[in-house]
Amino acid sequence: MAITTEVTVATALSGGNLVLLGVLTYVWAQNYRRFRTPLVLGLLLFSLVLMLENLVAVYFFFAEAMLYGYEPLVHRVMLVLRGLQFLALVSLVYVTLK
Repeated sequence: MAITTEVTVATALSGGNLVLLGVLTYVWAQNYRRFRTPLVLGLLLFSLVLMLENLVAVYFFFAEAMLYGYEPLVHRVMLVLRGLQFLALVSLVYVTLK
């Protein structure tokens, strides 16, 4: 089965999510070094877990193209979920950098 456009765009969004999470991880790591609060540590761990999830998604796109199966509906749903995650991270980066 050929890789669909939806899966390709979802994977590109995962790449964008990784960039945004990299920014958040850097800022939150700097803040944790400075303040040592549990909240900032929680935010740092949150970003690292999401980075791992997105790395796994990108890995499976290149190594195992069938990650999303044969069902076109699944491809669309994954695209929507990656898009929503991207929008959430854009807003979080915006607020964090302010």
